Amino acid sequence: MGLKEQLMADYKDAMKNADAVKKETVNMVRAAIKQYEVDQRTEIEDDADIVRIIKKQVKMRTDALADFAKAGRDDMVEGYKKEIEILQGYLPEEMGEEEIKAKVKEIADSLGIEEGMQNMGKLMKSVMAELKDAADGSAVNKAVKEFLSK
Repeated sequence: MGLKEQLMADYKDAMKNADAVKKETVNMVRAAIKQYEVDQRTEIEDDADIVRIIKKQVKMRTDALADFAKAGRDDMVEGYKKEIEILQGYLPEEMGEEEIKAKVKEIADSLGIEEGMQNMGKLMKSVMAELKDAADGSAVNKAVKEFLSK
């Protein structure tokens, strides 16, 4: 079963079980997928595209958490945390910090990059091209900076 079908099945289950948070969260993702399909004038067949959409939704909610906490909106913080948790259930396991560091070193060695922040763009581009769906961009950025400044 593809991710799109899984989302539809989970939406139906949430409706049957009267799980409002899960229903609304899954429906929001389905709407984002539909919007992407309309904008691109194509139908998404690949789960990797759906994963990117879900990651974008998680990032939006994560960014909003700090604003809600700052404003004292604990009710919104809790709601967004639940939504993030639900969304992360659809995402594949991301690489750990040590795996990312090892991959950065491997790619830097293959490109002949030793150290120096002037190589940041070149190394980031190569690493992100290889790890785009397997690792978080901020974790990759941190590992690349650490490698180049040693």
